[in-house]
Amino acid sequence: MSKDRRKELQNRRDPQAIRFQAIGYVENEFRESTKPDTLTASLSRIVLAADLVEGLSRLEPGMALLVIFVFHRSRGYELLQHPRGDRSRPKRGVFSLHSPNRPNPIGLTRVELLSIEGNVLTVRGLDALDGTPVLDLKPA
Repeated sequence: MSKDRRKELQNRRDPQAIRFQAIGYVENEFRESTKPDTLTASLSRIVLAADLVEGLSRLEPGMALLVIFVFHRSRGYELLQHPRGDRSRPKRGVFSLHSPNRPNPIGLTRVELLSIEGNVLTVRGLDALDGTPVLDLKPA
């Protein structure tokens, strides 16, 4: 795609056209970027808005969930990036990476649901930082 075409598409985007509201947020010990393997091996909590608890009905420990979240610290993107920022590795297209630096900074991770206590879900496998806004949960 030419630079002109890309710019045309970017100019057409209406920032008011699509709006999401977080349904909760992530709590864990990671406040700074951390290796994905370290994040996914650790436990995280998803604190859901209290008025949405009824929506957890029929979720049970042991289930796999998809957590959709916002890379809230992401600023900008490049279409070609070094995997994990490692300049010794050849650049790849952003859509072939798990990079948080994307045209739409949306993350999706499959997690194991370990427990539910009220509006707090404890999960393993989430690669999101403390304070990350959660947009949705879906069965995997």
